Amino acid sequence: MNEGSKKTIKTLCFAVLGMFTFSFALVPLYNVFCEVTGLNGKIELRATNDKNIEVDDGRDISIQFVSHNNEEMPWTFRPSEDNIQIQTGKYHTATFYVKNTTNKRMVAQAIPSVAPSNAAAHLKKLECFCFEQQELAPGEEALLPVRLIFDDELPSSINSVVLSYTIFDVTDYNDVEFTQHHNDDHHADHEMEPSI
Repeated sequence: MNEGSKKTIKTLCFAVLGMFTFSFALVPLYNVFCEVTGLNGKIELRATNDKNIEVDDGRDISIQFVSHNNEEMPWTFRPSEDNIQIQTGKYHTATFYVKNTTNKRMVAQAIPSVAPSNAAAHLKKLECFCFEQQELAPGEEALLPVRLIFDDELPSSINSVVLSYTIFDVTDYNDVEFTQHHNDDHHADHEMEPSI
């Protein structure tokens, strides 16, 4: 084998190794990119620490709530109101109706997204059912709250925002005790709240 062929093989091996390494780095790089730019509508899944962002003279915006069930999720899941008008700089509470339509205890997790994506950086939540998993007994229903605010620095070109939640089944079906255990006290955790 001549020197040119050896050099080409070495170069190709390093290129393949580099591509392999880069493929593992894509997910963390993508998360950093989304966090910095606000693209993809990714939302923080934790409550805001900033309690002093309310203002008296915010502008009106329209919020549309959209709900989706993952293909493996049999629950009924929908917003109590499809569209609302709110003011930037003011907290608002909305609710989503959920019902376990199965004959077994299940656990769900909701994943939020926002459109347009540049609105995500201006959305703050004090409380959201998406922050934690929701467990419902067979036939149980609940109103799940989300308390949110869009800060007053939301770009003036944004007059309408879509908040979408997709609910997934995260039940651990391998946990035999979980599927056989019916705790009557659990119903106290999900009392129906009045719709706003």
